[in-house]
Amino acid sequence: MAFTNFAALTPQQKIVWSRDVWAAARDQMFIKKFIGSGENAVIQRITELTKTERGEQVLMQLVADLTGDGVIGDNEREGNEEALQSYSQIINIDLLTHSVRNKGKLADQKTVINFREMGRDRLAYWLANRVDQLALLTLSGISFSFNNDGSARAASPFPNLAFAADVTAPSSKRAMMWNGTNLVPSVTGNITTAFIPSYKMIVDAVAYAKTHYVKPLMAGGKEYYVMFVQPGTLAALKKDADYQRAVTNLALKSGEDSPFFTGGTVTIDGVVIHEHRLVYSTNGLASGSKWGAAGAVNGSRSLLCGAQALGMADIGVPEWNEKLFQYGSQQGINVDKMLGLVKPKFYSIYDKSVEDFGVLTIDHFLQ
Repeated sequence: MAFTNFAALTPQQKIVWSRDVWAAARDQMFIKKFIGSGENAVIQRITELTKTERGEQVLMQLVADLTGDGVIGDNEREGNEEALQSYSQIINIDLLTHSVRNKGKLADQKTVINFREMGRDRLAYWLANRVDQLALLTLSGISFSFNNDGSARAASPFPNLAFAADVTAPSSKRAMMWNGTNLVPSVTGNITTAFIPSYKMIVDAVAYAKTHYVKPLMAGGKEYYVMFVQPGTLAALKKDADYQRAVTNLALKSGEDSPFFTGGTVTIDGVVIHEHRLVYSTNGLASGSKWGAAGAVNGSRSLLCGAQALGMADIGVPEWNEKLFQYGSQQGINVDKMLGLVKPKFYSIYDKSVEDFGVLTIDHFLQ
């Protein structure tokens, strides 16, 4: 006896629904605009497995700069070539999965197709939001045991993801804090309410990134970095007189299309500034567990990102499965997505140490 056509989707139809979920999820992702398939992207997306001696793995390739001076004149070229120093970064993958289920025929008068559409939309938003959370936590070097506001992630499977163990704290030459005047090595216990973000912080962060050879993004022959900040951080910048003057000058040059007038993203001194509430902060922690000597100072970790700051394994479309419960009176949908994230590291010939490849973290006070 057939109850409904809910479970009658063909494999081809399931693929269509799966693609719809992933397309909708990507459209809603904050990180979508920073994803690219090549080296010149903040987040390098890798969609294929590579055959290695250990089987099939997702590999991200990092290539270091050349260090030799070459040869001059008619001197011997053969035998004096310099080998490219390539670093393979393994991205571990796992399944993100979630399900929705209605209450039954009496409670839900909607048709089957509407439940599918509702399930697709809710699952797409969930997937987009969780990928954003995990990506920003990985860039920040914060364990998946925590939410992006610093609070503990209760009853979550995320700490057990295959790539959760690959999350590492910011490396020594990439972990900085802004003390209100200068960039200094980060010690969150030393942060006070005087460590307010300012235009000078942006200027010094770019100078530091360039000096330490954090690879910039290239566009139109120019070098750029992308900075992710909390809304409160951007608010503090907007209150800074130097920032106001810099953006006003930008506005006067750009006219009515300037972000100063349109409310769009500001590009200033080679930094494209993006605000998002999921940038790591201590907003969710109780006083005594925040930053500062007494754990009472609210803070945030802004991210200055160059090329290949994050690697993302994106293997296939989600898998869509449906199931009937309670003699066909309840309907459920489950979606699985194979995914992996890693913040790549390499041996920096400039810092003479293993460092994060493309991201500089900046800790500071957050109002």
